[in-house]
Amino acid sequence: GAAKAVKKAGRTAADGAIAVAASAEAVAIVEVNCETDFVAKGDEFQNFTKAAAAAALAAKAGNVEQLAAAKSGGQTLEEIRKTMVAKIGENITLRRAELVMSAGGPVSTYIHAGNRIGVVVALGKGDNELGKDIAMHVAAQRPQYLNAEQVPADAQAAERKIIEAQTAEQSAGKPPEIVKKMVEGKLRKYLSEITLLGQAFVKDPDQTVEKVLAARGGSVVRFVRFEVGEGIEKQATDFAAEVAAMTKKH
Repeated sequence: GAAKAVKKAGRTAADGAIAVAASAEAVAIVEVNCETDFVAKGDEFQNFTKAAAAAALAAKAGNVEQLAAAKSGGQTLEEIRKTMVAKIGENITLRRAELVMSAGGPVSTYIHAGNRIGVVVALGKGDNELGKDIAMHVAAQRPQYLNAEQVPADAQAAERKIIEAQTAEQSAGKPPEIVKKMVEGKLRKYLSEITLLGQAFVKDPDQTVEKVLAARGGSVVRFVRFEVGEGIEKQATDFAAEVAAMTKKH
């Protein structure tokens, strides 16, 4: 089994599932990957993903190394993974794990699209209904940061350069102070689009998430959003060419 797992380790595993496990104090969220949608939807793989989340919560695993060492049914998840690779015949990977601790308010979760998107939101204040609404928003709108203060300075500087170049082309002949205001306005718009608090709330686009939180007496301390396979470059396969190649060999 270990030998088979090593052989398949180089194959792209961009499908899979997300699972969460919750206690009163924390929520664990994990992403487990495989190669095909067929395996991802199977009971064995789905049960393994759920077991991985439960093991992550029990072991307080907040990264992949801790997740692989966490135990389920007397075995580590890494041992179970290798056995599954040998049995199923696909590369299976424990890709990500995060542990979100309670921050005074509830830790709310939302799973979407057949376990392909998972969100955890830790509220400082507010109730679980609010937390669920914010988690659904995060699933739909994909904010990258909580607020503008969390956006790295180098990322803001890079975006400012792009905006300045675009604005210079569009505002030839306009006074420098007007051009400066245009740049600042576009930068604020960019920051609002990538930050949770700045985004228009998905259930009421006339209000920002920040205003919704204020109106409902809530605050967000942290959020985590996992989407299956995000950031993994899938290998394009030509099935007809593969079959032709196999035919030539025989």
